[in-house]
This record gives sequence, C-alpha cells and structure tokens, in this order.
Amino acid sequence: MANRGLGNQIVLDGLSQGVLIFDSANRLIQENAAARTLLGTDLKLIRSEGWVAAAVLFNTRMTDPNKMVETARSRALDSREPVRFYVYRSGERVPCWISALHAEDDTYVMISIETPDWAAISEIVEKYLEEVREVVTATRGHAELITQSVTRAKPTDTVEILGKRIPGFTRLIDIHMYRMHALTDLMERLERIRTGKMREMAQKNTRKVIVADFMEDFLETLDEHGLVDPESDTGDYRKRIRSVIPQKIAATAAPDTLAQVLRDVLRNAIMYSMRASSIRIAAYATRDNAVQIDVIDEGYGIRASDSERVFLPFTRSRQPQIMGEFGYGLSLYLCKNEVEAMNGRIWFESEEGTGTTFSIKLPGWHDASGLLSSLKDS
Repeated sequence: MANRGLGNQIVLDGLSQGVLIFDSANRLIQENAAARTLLGTDLKLIRSEGWVAAAVLFNTRMTDPNKMVETARSRALDSREPVRFYVYRSGERVPCWISALHAEDDTYVMISIETPDWAAISEIVEKYLEEVREVVTATRGHAELITQSVTRAKPTDTVEILGKRIPGFTRLIDIHMYRMHALTDLMERLERIRTGKMREMAQKNTRKVIVADFMEDFLETLDEHGLVDPESDTGDYRKRIRSVIPQKIAATAAPDTLAQVLRDVLRNAIMYSMRASSIRIAAYATRDNAVQIDVIDEGYGIRASDSERVFLPFTRSRQPQIMGEFGYGLSLYLCKNEVEAMNGRIWFESEEGTGTTFSIKLPGWHDASGLLSSLKDS
C-alpha cells in the first residue's frame, strides 16, 4: 500500500470506528476522521493534555475502578490482546477496544471507539408516534359512539340492546390500549439497552434463582401481564403450558429480567401454534455448570430462510400464519440483549410445520466453595 501512496492516515480515515493512538509519553500522536466526529470539541483537550484528558473523558459516569479505562489499558499492556471497555457519550453506552502496539522504537496504545447504530430507536419512535395518533383518533371515535349510544338511545332501546352495542366499542378500546402499553414497554426496554442501564440493572438484581420455585410463581402470575393480544383468539392458553423443572437446580439471574424474557418467548409459542397443541417448559443443569431452560412448542416452525432474521430488530417471518398475527418484530431482539446482560445465551432450533424450541442458558449458581449450589436459597 505504501508503494501506491496509500498512507496510514488515509487507511485510518476510512474506518467507521474512531481511533486514537498514544505514545509511551501519553501524547496523542494520531487520530482519524471518525474520532473527530465522535469526540467533537473534546478532542482538542485530548490533543493538548494527552492521555490524562482522555482518561477523564472516558471515565465519565464510571464508579467501579475495574471498569475504568486505566484498568483496561493495564490489561492490554500485560496481555498483548485487545481489551473491551465502555464509555458514555451523550447518554449512550458506547463499546470500545484498547490495544497495545509494540514497535521497535516505542510501545503505543490504540483506542478504537465503535459507532453505535441506533436505527432501531428512530424506527420505534416513528412507529410509536404513528401508533399514538391512531390510538387517540380511534379511541375518541369509539368513546363518542358509546356516548351517542347512551344519550341518543331510542325509547324502544332496552338495556339489553345497549348492552350488545357498547361492549364492541369497549373491546376495540381495550385492543388499542393493550397495544399502546406493549409498544411503550418495548420502547422502555430498548432505551435501557441503548444507555447501558439494562446490563447495570441485571447485574444489580442478579441473585440465586431456584428455577422450580421461580417457574411456579411465574406461571401463577402469567395472566396478570396480558400475555396475548386481545384481538387474538387463543382460548385458555394456560392449560396448554406444561413445565418439567427439577427441584434442586439454581441459576444466577435477575428474576424480573428472566420473567420478561420468558413471557416474550411464551407469547410467540402461543401465538404461532395451534390452539390444541401443547407448550412445554423444561429446565436442567448442563455439564458446563450452567442451567438451560427450553420452551418447546408444536407450532408453525421457522423457515430456514428466516433463521438469521429471528433476533434482528423489526423483522418478522414471512410465513402467512405469522404475518397474520399482531406484532412489532422487536421482542426477540430485546430478549437476546437481556439474556446476554445476565451473562447468558439464547438460541433456537426449529423445523417448519413441526415446532420450535427456544433455549436460554444461564450461569449456574455457585456457593462459596465453588460448587454448583442446588439446595440453599440466598
């Protein structure tokens, strides 16, 4: 590349990540165009003060010394491997890498700052505003029709006749309110992920979860959360759910976050399967000292051509049975981020026309001796 006149600066400026390079004297010796865009006027201070100013900037909102940039730098210098850390810019939690570059004349430190793609935020805000306008207009119309049915009732209209008219309008209002609430909830979850609060919340609330006890409480309170869209006729879906949970396994998890993820996975299993089919929830300890929870349905399954789209935001399967049901195509994207915030993993196996199994693997709970605990609650 050098022979062709393509210098290092041109290469760096072609990267989408911001790059800062410091020498052993803590001076900023190189930067790229993306860094200038991401850091703006803060870059002037870093040019002037070097690493000291960069450390102050990158440690904003950080209180844990283990998460500060100096710790990441020390680890990178010791391990000779890139080290992951995070910074906050304009309220967003931005992923970064720090690497040690060992040359003959000096040892350099390079920071790369990723450019977050929050197109999902813009899309859901637009969708939210569109939904709000639709809900407000429709609800006002239904409320007016209810008022007219009561105030303009004919002398021959009995209570029984009015009773048949009004429930139809109130049901439509209920559907609109349910969807408004669901979309608001999705926006709140997406915002927690965008700002890094989801991981902070998950870590703060992580504790020992006896899976059998958790699942019993979870299933008992399932109806309280309005699991299924009111417009969908799914019958008594609670009777379809069967759980097989050993009494002695314990996971390390944030209970509220885990419950939210399971509600979303169960909702999909209910919506995208026949009313008569069963849905099973199984859990077991794995050989790698983790706990796996499987949600198994006998539904429509996922086409192989759609498998890579399942955890992407605002994407839904193109199958007619699935497209015919109400949804935003965002919940599984959120679930993936929430499970990963609990240091877990979520994936699925599916066969079209046969069914789908969504699996969630979480760290097992370890007691003080380092053994997988299955008897005591904390």
